Amino acid sequence: MNNFPDKVRCLIIGSGPAGYTAAIYAARADLKPLMIQGLQPGGQLTITTDVENYPGYPKGIMGPEMMEDFKKQAERFGTDIRFGYVSSVDFKNGLPHKVIVDDLYTILADTVIISTGASAKWLGLESEQRLNGFGVSACAVCDGFFFRGQDVAIVGGGDTACEEASYLAKLCKKVYMLVRKDALRASKAMQHRVENTPNIEIFYNTETKEILGEKTTSGVRIFNTETNEEKILNVTGFFVAIGHQPNTEIFKGQVDMDGAGYIKTIPGSSRTNVEGVFASGDVQDHIYRQAVTAAGSGCMAAMDAERFLAHKGH
Repeated sequence: MNNFPDKVRCLIIGSGPAGYTAAIYAARADLKPLMIQGLQPGGQLTITTDVENYPGYPKGIMGPEMMEDFKKQAERFGTDIRFGYVSSVDFKNGLPHKVIVDDLYTILADTVIISTGASAKWLGLESEQRLNGFGVSACAVCDGFFFRGQDVAIVGGGDTACEEASYLAKLCKKVYMLVRKDALRASKAMQHRVENTPNIEIFYNTETKEILGEKTTSGVRIFNTETNEEKILNVTGFFVAIGHQPNTEIFKGQVDMDGAGYIKTIPGSSRTNVEGVFASGDVQDHIYRQAVTAAGSGCMAAMDAERFLAHKGH
């Protein structure tokens, strides 16, 4: 039996900080939003332990608990939150837009807010997933504070890896950069910055074989592909900075995206190139990628949707 409404004024796809904030604002504006949570309700914060940099939580909060707070607040104002995933969309035939849920149910929406986020790229190691949140992280800005005065390692050779290594160097005693190739891919300015930072040591031609530790990270086993030498670095933190993948596969060909697959929005707004379709959070932000910036853009998307509907006389 189809338990989804046939038509809604506002459909929100995704349930991280951006989606839930959009839901709070849309519900308060009486748009009666329907949220489809996706396969990872709460988004990336559900695999994050301590969140200490979100305003309003002076003692910090666990990521999953924070997302539960967001959800309750959205529900309090009347958001209809459903578990499920959007399997396809049709934005080509004007309003209302057609959205297919779970390959089964068709929903027509006057406005759609895309908040599907982005996923960190990982190395694919069993130990990396097992220790994720216990010394292993994909966000130095989020978690670097917990490793103040300690030795850490970071994987990657691009601008993001260099930026995060520089950030960690201000907090940590020693930062090992593990670079797969024989040179950094980052811009010359970023290369010079890390090369001239005394407590950053770069290992080129280096692969990560295993992150060590039972319950928390205690080291990393690395392998030099030039010399075939293997060694262990004693670190308590391991950061992966090899990029993010926006969760936009189902929107390809439906909305404009950049070369990396992030949805393009009109500067100063959350509007996409498609009438009535808005994007918020990491799905359209490859620069900041913070919970607080995602929440802010979720607010923008809901307000843009409200104004769009008012203009259309809905």
